[in-house]
Amino acid sequence: MDEISLMNNVWVMLGFILVLLMQGGFILLEAGSTRMKNAGHIAGKTIFTVGIASIVFWAVGYGFIYGEGNAFIGLSNFFFGDYSESEGLVGSVDFIFQLAFAAIALTIAFGGFAERAKLSAYIIFAILFSAFIYPVVAHWIWGGGWLSELGKQDFAGSTVVHLTGAAAALAATIVLGPRIGKFNKDGTSNDLAGHNQVFTALGVLLLWVGWFGFNGGSTFGVEGAFFGYVSLTTQLAAAAGAISAMFIVTAMTGKADVPTMLNGALAGLVAITASTAFVSTWAAVVIGIIAGLIVHFSMVFFDRAKIDDPIFALSVHGIAGIWGTLSTGFFATPGLAEMNGGLPGLFYGGGLTQLGVQLTGVVSSGLYAFVVAFVILKVMDKVIPGGIRVTEEEEIIGLDMSEHGSYGYPENITPTNSKKTGA
Repeated sequence: MDEISLMNNVWVMLGFILVLLMQGGFILLEAGSTRMKNAGHIAGKTIFTVGIASIVFWAVGYGFIYGEGNAFIGLSNFFFGDYSESEGLVGSVDFIFQLAFAAIALTIAFGGFAERAKLSAYIIFAILFSAFIYPVVAHWIWGGGWLSELGKQDFAGSTVVHLTGAAAALAATIVLGPRIGKFNKDGTSNDLAGHNQVFTALGVLLLWVGWFGFNGGSTFGVEGAFFGYVSLTTQLAAAAGAISAMFIVTAMTGKADVPTMLNGALAGLVAITASTAFVSTWAAVVIGIIAGLIVHFSMVFFDRAKIDDPIFALSVHGIAGIWGTLSTGFFATPGLAEMNGGLPGLFYGGGLTQLGVQLTGVVSSGLYAFVVAFVILKVMDKVIPGGIRVTEEEEIIGLDMSEHGSYGYPENITPTNSKKTGA
């Protein structure tokens, strides 16, 4: 193996480490955004579902994405594991990098389960999502499937990872229903505020750092140091998203709401993920600004629609993922489009062709993930004794105690005061 090949493999392996560490960001983000009686549960389920995603991806997920097959699904390379040195990217390095993305998509999907789903529901859905939902969409776009043949642009996963996960999260929120006390009989909503905004902010920062592995690692090499440009557009979009979200929520409510600011940064990151290698720096800023605005109005919309989304997965990963996917159809430059695949965007003389391909990818991928997840969850709800949601008493006590037998904060909360306060 020559030096460049070795450096390429080291870079992609570093990308895997950064993306895997994003799970720590999700733990803090989700735990901080929910109530303390569920904090230990959220932390624990993230770890074991990453384990499930890893085993399923090794067994069938990677093969369904990258195996030889047809335009719909791959049908080889199951139970991946052979090692052979090569002059390019070593197979095991590519495999483990792709595995980290599958685990992130699953974690996003579980945002729709927060504070009300049984542990058994997490386990079963983790297996089925990792085998039959994420790999199919990934094959269509990254594995040589029909959307790839159309020229779909999704450099690091605004559609493949974020929209897919969010569509499954939407199915879960509908099947499970809102948390106890979230909505009143007159249709108004109550703010079931998360217990630790510091955790949430730190989680966002960890995700932000990890995104340089997410996007930068997706260059799959160090030649030309293109990862630096990808990192630059990533940083600019995240920054613009945080700023625009802060300004819009302040203008609309009179308060600089912290969760909205944090979600603005994440929305900018999600939006730029598809287009990071296709757009100029000024466009990255515009993409981030629009993502920050969209995420605020999306959060308000879902709340008024009585869809209970405690982690804001639908807004941050779904709506921003849609915008990010479509943005390449507007802003992809001729030079970057030629280098990375696809056609230039509308604003660079490319007409509506690439935008149409991007829209096709959004509709088909989002619908597939939502419908299959909805059917799976409905069947699970019928098959699992008592359904996939915990009982009212268990939800009031909290999933820490009802599902695991101990609290994440044992010195601060007890079963007795939890029943009295619903803390």
